[in-house]
Amino acid sequence: MKTFELFLNVVNIFFFIYLLLYSTYLFVSVLIGANHLYKKEQMNVIRNQLTHDYYLPISLLVPAYNEEITIVDSIRSLVNLDYRLYEIIIIDDGSKDKTVQKLLEAFNLTEVSRPIHMSLSCAPLKKIYEGSVNHVSITLISKENGGKGDSLNMGINASRFPYFICIDADSMLQKDALEKIIQPVMEDEKVIAVGGLIRAAQCAELKDGKVIRYHMPMNPIVCMQAVEYDRSFLASRILMDQFNGNLIISGAFGLFKKDIVIACGGYDSSTLGEDMELVVRLHVFCRNNLIDYAIRYEPQAICWSQVPESMKDLCKQRRRWHLGLFQSMTRHYKIFMNFKFGLVSFISYMYYLFFELLSSIIEVFGITVMILSGLLGYLNIPFMIEFFLLYSIYGAVLTMTAFFQRIYIQHLKLTFTDVLKAILSCILENVFYRYILSFVRVTAFIGYKKRKHVWGSIQRYSQSS
Repeated sequence: MKTFELFLNVVNIFFFIYLLLYSTYLFVSVLIGANHLYKKEQMNVIRNQLTHDYYLPISLLVPAYNEEITIVDSIRSLVNLDYRLYEIIIIDDGSKDKTVQKLLEAFNLTEVSRPIHMSLSCAPLKKIYEGSVNHVSITLISKENGGKGDSLNMGINASRFPYFICIDADSMLQKDALEKIIQPVMEDEKVIAVGGLIRAAQCAELKDGKVIRYHMPMNPIVCMQAVEYDRSFLASRILMDQFNGNLIISGAFGLFKKDIVIACGGYDSSTLGEDMELVVRLHVFCRNNLIDYAIRYEPQAICWSQVPESMKDLCKQRRRWHLGLFQSMTRHYKIFMNFKFGLVSFISYMYYLFFELLSSIIEVFGITVMILSGLLGYLNIPFMIEFFLLYSIYGAVLTMTAFFQRIYIQHLKLTFTDVLKAILSCILENVFYRYILSFVRVTAFIGYKKRKHVWGSIQRYSQSS
């Protein structure tokens, strides 16, 4: 019995230390992120956003599978961007709904015969359609089903320009998003990839690419994701950007240098986390081939992407994300404790290993042991409750800091009701939401062999409604 009690005490101590380490990391990263954004905003005011006449042409790749509800609104938002030279390539991945038909009708696209150099392997091509809106070339490629990574490889093959951006079919870019996301490339020729900021589309009303109203919706699941996204993109990504350590660029909005992506083999269509896997592989490829490179994050390049509105869809998404994280980390395990990768190994990889991949297991196991210890009288229950309350309030304050910092930087206005919703969402996100998702991520490995290539469908909603 004493051995069992000792085991419980050791687990409880480890769990307390783990939570303290995570909260310390979160505090430091949010502080650095907020300070970075503030200084950048001050510099923008001083320079008054000086414009330039030199533009790098960009290909926008939009993979789509059964996206008839959102695809037209998304493409319409892309043809009015503040950028001089870009093309839009939509890759329909064998949709079974009216995705292709709606695009043909909305943009008056006509079938063409055009050769595509297949630098990257992908599922067979069926048809190609082309058209133009506001002097922006639009290409629609219809192909056999092969998954998102496979569709992006087809888009890369068909693209005409040296840089490409992948954007989800349920997302909309702010009017200046291309100007913002290309700036790190303009400043440093070593940059091979840039990630943008993702925000919840349900919170914003956009007109001609500009936010005319920001609000917190009635759906608490959407609200909690909105504040979660703001904390995540403000915190660790800005911190890791300081030492070229970002291991993930969101598949919803990211820019890449085409030749280096082709050189390292393009997207891996066999993984559920093709976005992270590509970024990690770019790190490995460049380090192994002694290529001087940089992977950046640009928080002022903003994409509004739909987030799940039901707990069922949210669970599907997070299970898929967690399996994708697992696949990316295990495939590139050689980064672990490898001096060749420097801080990418000893900070970035460690963070994703202990505070992302293993965090769900540690949290679920730790909470279970604490409850068991309390029931058996081995733990001071009032202390346990006070600790978790303080920990949750601490996390909520950091989340509020990230959220309101973003509101300030974007010059958005909130009503008093929206402020209350945001504060309540920050509290609920830290008290309940994160632990529910920890349990969901633990269950992601149930039936892994059958589901390791299965994306699963998520309900979409019209963005113009």
